[in-house]
Amino acid sequence: MSARRLRATPRPLAVAVLALLPLMAVAQTTPESTDAAVPQTVDQPADTQERAATLDTVQVTAQRRVENIQDVPVSISTVSGEKLDVLASGGTDVRFLSGRVPSLNIESSFGRAFPRFYIRGYGNTDFRLNTSQPVSLVYDDIVQENPILKGFPLFDIARVEVLRGPQGSLFGRNTPAGVVKFDSVRPSQEFDGYAKVGIGSDNLWNVEGAVGGGLTDTVSARASVLFQRRDDWVENTFEGPNDGFEGYDESAGRVQFLYEGESFEALFGAHARHLNGTARLFRANIFEPGTNDFVDDFDEDEVAVDGYNHSELDSQGANARLSWDLGGVKLYSITGYESVETYSRGDIDGSAGPYFTAQVPFASETADGIPEHSQWTQEFRLESQSSGPLNWQAGLFYFKEDYDVESFSYDSLAGGAQDGYQRINQTNDAWAVFGALTWQATDKLELRAGMRYTVDDKGLDVEEYWNTGFAPCIGPTLGIIPGPPKCTLAQLLAAEGAGGSLSASTEDKKFNWDLSAVYALNEDVNFYGRVATGFRGSSIQSASAFNSKSVAGPETVLSFEAGIKADLFDKRARLSGGVFHYRVKDQQLTAVGGSGNANILLNAEKSIGQGFEFDLEAYLTDSLLVTLGSSYNDTEIQDSDLEVAQCGALCTPLDPLGPNGGRLIDGNPLPQAPKWNHNLTARWGMPAGADAEFYVFTDWVYRSEVNFFLYESEEFTGKSLLEGGVRVGYSWGLGDYEVALFGRNITNQIRAVGGIDFNNLTGFINEPRMWGAEFKARF
Repeated sequence: MSARRLRATPRPLAVAVLALLPLMAVAQTTPESTDAAVPQTVDQPADTQERAATLDTVQVTAQRRVENIQDVPVSISTVSGEKLDVLASGGTDVRFLSGRVPSLNIESSFGRAFPRFYIRGYGNTDFRLNTSQPVSLVYDDIVQENPILKGFPLFDIARVEVLRGPQGSLFGRNTPAGVVKFDSVRPSQEFDGYAKVGIGSDNLWNVEGAVGGGLTDTVSARASVLFQRRDDWVENTFEGPNDGFEGYDESAGRVQFLYEGESFEALFGAHARHLNGTARLFRANIFEPGTNDFVDDFDEDEVAVDGYNHSELDSQGANARLSWDLGGVKLYSITGYESVETYSRGDIDGSAGPYFTAQVPFASETADGIPEHSQWTQEFRLESQSSGPLNWQAGLFYFKEDYDVESFSYDSLAGGAQDGYQRINQTNDAWAVFGALTWQATDKLELRAGMRYTVDDKGLDVEEYWNTGFAPCIGPTLGIIPGPPKCTLAQLLAAEGAGGSLSASTEDKKFNWDLSAVYALNEDVNFYGRVATGFRGSSIQSASAFNSKSVAGPETVLSFEAGIKADLFDKRARLSGGVFHYRVKDQQLTAVGGSGNANILLNAEKSIGQGFEFDLEAYLTDSLLVTLGSSYNDTEIQDSDLEVAQCGALCTPLDPLGPNGGRLIDGNPLPQAPKWNHNLTARWGMPAGADAEFYVFTDWVYRSEVNFFLYESEEFTGKSLLEGGVRVGYSWGLGDYEVALFGRNITNQIRAVGGIDFNNLTGFINEPRMWGAEFKARF
C-alpha cells in the first residue's frame, strides 16, 4: 500500500537530514530497515477528547502479514507509543521490557551488552559469546542471532511484539520459546519527526531524535539518532584500576530510504551502535550465609575490587526489503547483514581480597570478546492476495554466520597481567523451506497450518590457546594432566584422549509444524487454539583449562495453548488470555560455575512448562486508562539422573547429593523462571485549556523469586522484585510539545538478580532509584 503522495515542492527534509548527518557520524550510523509490509507513522500523543470512547485497533505482523491482533491465533502482547516512551525514560537498555508483558523475563550478566530473553520460563543462562537462545529477536525483519546483537537499543520504534510459544514455521530455528519483534518507524511522504532530551540522576543524559519525509514523489527517507550517558554511581573504595562503576556512553543511529512505485516497493536501511562503559559489576559476599538476605553492611553505592572493569562494543548492519505486487501474489525479498565487535572485562570474584581464605579462595579476572563477526541472511517469500477463503505463504530462507571469540584471563595479584588466552572460530550455515495456509472454513471458523524444514550446520575450531595461571589442563575424566604448570594447545588436545580433536561440527535436520484455529463467537469475541513445534540447533562448548569439549544436541518442543481475545464494552476494554502447556525434549542446559568453575553443556531428558497469562486494557473513565498483565509459569526439569556441580562458595544447597558428589536437579524449576509476573500501568489525564493536557502515568512490575542456577540453594535464590515508576507531565500544542518529571524504581527496592557461585557468595543487583526530567517536541 503506498503512502499519500505530495507534490514536488521545496522540502525541509533535505535540510534536516543534512543537519543530522554529523550526529549520525558520531553515533556511527548507517541505514537500517523497517517493516515493508506495514505503513507506520510517528506515534502521536493521545487526544483524550477523541480517544476517550474506544481503544484503537492494534495491527501486528506475527504471522508475517498485517492483521488485527484479535484475529491471530497466537498469544501476543505489544508495547508501543507513550508506554514505550515512559518505560525507556531512564536511559535503560532493552532489559526495561522485562516483565512488561506477561511471561517475559530479560536479564544479563554482561550489563547492557548481552541480554538473555526468557518466555514462559524457557530460556538459556549460558554466558558464552557463541551461545544460542530459544527466544529469537527479530529487529526490522532481520534475525539477531548472536546474543550481543540482541542488545541494540530501542529508539524511534513503532511497536514491540512479543510472540509466546514456538514460532518454528514462519520464523525458523531457535524460536521454540517465542519471538520478540522490534519494528522501527518507517519513512513516509509526510514531513515529521521528534526531538527528545532527558536528564536524570548521576548526570544521566538521554537524547533522541528523528526526522523523515518525502524527497521526491516516490522516495522518502527517515533518520533517527540516540545518545545516552551516565556517570559512575558506584564508588570503588579500593585503590584499583577503576575509581567507580556503572557509568556508560552509548550512541546509535539509523537511516532508511523508501521507494514506492506502482507495483514495486524497496526499503533500504542501515544502522550502527557504539557502547563504552562498565561491564557487569560483581559484588563479593553480599549474601548472609544460609539466607538470601544481603549482609548487614551491604551498600549498593560502594564496592572494593582490585580487577579492571570495562566494556566496549561496536555493531553495524544494513538491509534491503523489496516487494513486488504480481497481481494474485506478492513477492518479498529480505536481505540482511549484521556485524559486531565487542570486548568485556571484569573482576569476577568481585573483591579485593584477602585471597586464599574461606571467604575468597582465589582471585578471578577475565574478559571475553568478539574481534570479527559477520551474519548474512536472505529470505524470499511469496504471499497470496486472494479475496477467497484460501490464502497461503511460501518461502526460502538462508543464514550464514562466521565469527571468532576470544577469552582472556588476568592475574589480579600481578597488576592485572594476562595469564591466559583462547581464540575459537564458529561457523553456522542454515537453510530452510517453509509455508503456511489460512482457510476460512465457515463465516465463524478459520483454520491455519504451517510447516518448515530446516538444515542447520555448525562448526567450531580452537585456533589458539595458552594458560600460565593456577589452572592446569583438565581432561574428560576431570583428571589433571601431568606436566609443567603451563597449559598449551597441545596439552589441551592431549586432554581430549587418543584420537581426540579440538574441533567439532553438528548437522541438524528438523521438520516443524503448527496447526491453529480461530472461532468467532461474535464480532467482538474470538476463541483460539494452537498446537506447534519448534527446535533449537545443537550447541558446542570448546575445551579449556576447566572443561573438555562438549556438544549438546538439538532440543525440540511441543506446545499446546488455547485462549480468548475480546473487545468489551463497546471497545472501551480489550482482553486476551490463555492457558498453555509445553514439553521440551533434550533441553540444552548450562551448568555455570560451580565448584569446578566450569561451563558445561548438558541435555536434560525432558522439561515441562505450563500456566496461564492474560492482558487487559481498559478505559475505566474517559480520562483514566489502565493496563494489567499477569502470568503464571510452572516449569520443571524431569531427568532423574541429571547431576550438576554445586556451588563452590560457602552456600547452602537444597538438592540431594548425587553419586558423583554433585547435586541431583530432577524436579527443579528452570533457572531465571519466575512463577508469577504482574504488570500494571495507569494514565490519568485532565484538559488544561483548548490544546493542553496535564497527566499522571504510573507503571509497576512484579516478578516472584527465581533460581539463579540449575541447582537450588538458599543464597542463590533471588527474592521477589517489585519496581514502580511515575511520570507527571504537561503537553500543549495538541500534543506537539511535552515536558515531564519521571522516576524509575521509585521505592528503591534493591535485589540480587544473578550470582557467581564458584568461589564466594557473589551477586549482582538491579538498577537503583532514578529521578529525572524530559522534554519532547514533535513536528
